Parts: sequence; structure tokens; C-alpha cells
Amino acid sequence: MIEFKNLDVVFGKQVDQALPLLDSGVSRNEILEKTGCTAGVRNANLKVEQGEICVLMGLSGSGKSSLLRTANGLNPITRGSVHLDTENGMQDFNSLSEAEQRQVRMERITMVFQKFALMPWLTVAQNVAFGLEQKGMDKKLIREKVEEQLELVGLTPWADKKPSELSGGMQQRVGLARALAMETDIILMDEPFSALDPLIRAQLQDELLRLQAKLNKTVVFVSHDLDEALKLGNHIAIMKDGEIVQHDTPENIVLNPANDYVRDFVAHTNPVDVVKGHSLMRSLSSLEQEGEEYCLSHRHDYWLELKSGIDSARVRLGDQFYPVHKWDGEGSIETLPKQPAMVPVETIMKDIMELRYHTGHGVLLHKNDKVVGYVGDKDIYHALLGKLLDED
Repeated sequence: MIEFKNLDVVFGKQVDQALPLLDSGVSRNEILEKTGCTAGVRNANLKVEQGEICVLMGLSGSGKSSLLRTANGLNPITRGSVHLDTENGMQDFNSLSEAEQRQVRMERITMVFQKFALMPWLTVAQNVAFGLEQKGMDKKLIREKVEEQLELVGLTPWADKKPSELSGGMQQRVGLARALAMETDIILMDEPFSALDPLIRAQLQDELLRLQAKLNKTVVFVSHDLDEALKLGNHIAIMKDGEIVQHDTPENIVLNPANDYVRDFVAHTNPVDVVKGHSLMRSLSSLEQEGEEYCLSHRHDYWLELKSGIDSARVRLGDQFYPVHKWDGEGSIETLPKQPAMVPVETIMKDIMELRYHTGHGVLLHKNDKVVGYVGDKDIYHALLGKLLDED
């Protein structure tokens, strides 16, 4: 876990004059005019839980990179603290000695830069091995770890190539492999994909999600691209003029923007890529029940029969019964049978709409091996109109 507490970062020579202005709520521009100092981050409070990807995003100059770089000491902290989960528990990074900070950088936290930061005179394998060599690790173990990481990011055939012989996307994979090879719990990523072509960028985003599902790292990821943030983040922290204006799940950022600034950010976001089943569904407990059946639609005489748990679920349309097919995201929706589908509550709206279209049935949702809700046409229409059912 990593936690930023009451964090201020002020750049300039007259910091003592800038701080009272900061505390009184004076704007960044006015502080700059009066003191020559830049308020890079002001009163930031943010907790990133173990195993999650938190995306810091905002316009250029919003403070996202300034905040990120306090986590490993690249930016000095003016006030406040950054607490990291270490072998000695949660510790304030700024209060550690230089030797202790260096050890934390080696063992607990690594960084992937926007400009790759590869050493052009070293091979791909040597670049990946560099941090491990600085640790003084055994050469045989280094070789094994390098091979493992190159295999993980699909670069084994290029191990002996120089960075100049690789595409931009492949170079960025080297940087990612180098960070992963350190086997730290926390990875900082400062706009790592922003310099890449859109197709390569999308591929590396998918690659990061694949690796995260396997490795479960704590990732703080800086981006100025909302689509990227919505795709990658478990949580998003939107920044403006050095302040965090909203920290929430991607879904809540889109559905419940905290202010006009955030609202403008998400104004053109397509909800089908963000809204999840648990926000669309009518809960099972809210449906009319008759015996072992729950009413999905009176007009169509459409009912869910649930006798003894999730595996007994089947749907009745008039006098005809349909078995329920559980879909976990694998395989093509177009090839599914023409019968009701049951999906996890985290399934995105886009997939639920496609299931509704191809199967000809509404979609059931489950969580922890229990049927918990249903999404029909009405629920989808409400969401497309920007109004969820519980707002009726």
C-alpha cells in the first residue's frame, strides 16, 4: 500500500512566503506572481491499496507527475508525508535515511518512465538486468530472472538486440520488464505509453492488464488520457492546479462527477465502456416473487425460476423453459446459444448489451455463486439516457 497524506510540493526559492498563501486558498497563478514559486501539489490525500491500479490524471500542469515523483524521492516534499508499506510496516519515506531510502527504491518501489530511459549501449537483456546487478545479485539468478521477464513481455527473441533496433512499443516493454524484474510491490508509471502510436498504445495497455492479473502489483499510473484511465484504473484521481478534485472508481467518475471540471472531462465518455452490471441491474430482492419464481417481465410473462441455488436457475417465457448459460468473458458472444446468459456483476454494459442482442434474452447477474440481479431492455434504456433505475 502507498498513502499520500496532506502533501504539498512547492517549487521555488521563497517557499516560506508561498506556504501561508497556499493555506489561505490563494490560486496557483497568484502564488506564482507574488512569490515566484509554483504550487506543484497542494494538500493531496490519496491512498492506493495493495494490488490496485490508481491512475493520476489531469491536464498538462495539473500536478499528477509532481505527486507521483514524491513517492520515490524524485521530487522533494515541502509538507506532508508519503507512507509506504515496507518490511517494517508503514513508513514515511521522507523520514528514512538516505541508505534506507535507497534500499526502499531497490526492494519496494520501481519506476517506468515516459521516455523509456534505456541505456543505448546495453542489450535488451543487459538493460533488464541492470537494477538486479546494482543489488549485487548472483549472476546465475540474474540471468534466470531476466529470461523470465523477457518471456513475460514477449521479448525473448530480442534479448541480444540494442534498444535502437526495437520499435517504440518494444522499447517500452523493455522498460516494463526491467521494473518487473526488480520484483517490487509498487510500480510507478509516468505516462509510459503517451509517446506511442495508438495501436501500440492499446496493445501495451492490454499487456499491462494481463500482467497485473498475474502479478497483482500496486501501480500508480500517470495519464492525461481519460480513455486510458478508464480502461486501466481500479480508481482514478483527477487533478487540477495541484489539487485532487475527485478520487473514485471509473464508473463513479463518469456517473457522478464531483464538479464542472470533472463533468467536462467525462462529457464525451461512452457509458457502455464504463458502466458495470451492478449499476444497471434490478436486484433479485426487488423483483416480484411467486413461489420459486421471480418476475422479470409481466408483459411478456417472463420469469426466473430458482429452486436451489445458481445451478438450478432457468427462465420461463410463457410455457417454455430455457436453461441459463454462464458466460465469464471468454469466447465470442456471437456463438452463444439462444438462451439467457448469466454474467458476473462486474461485466461492462457493452458486453451486456451484446448478450441481450445475440441471445434474445435479458441478462442475469451473479456474485459469489448467487444470482443477484437482472438487466432487461428498460434498464439498458435508462442507462443510455444517463439515468439509472434507482434514480426513478
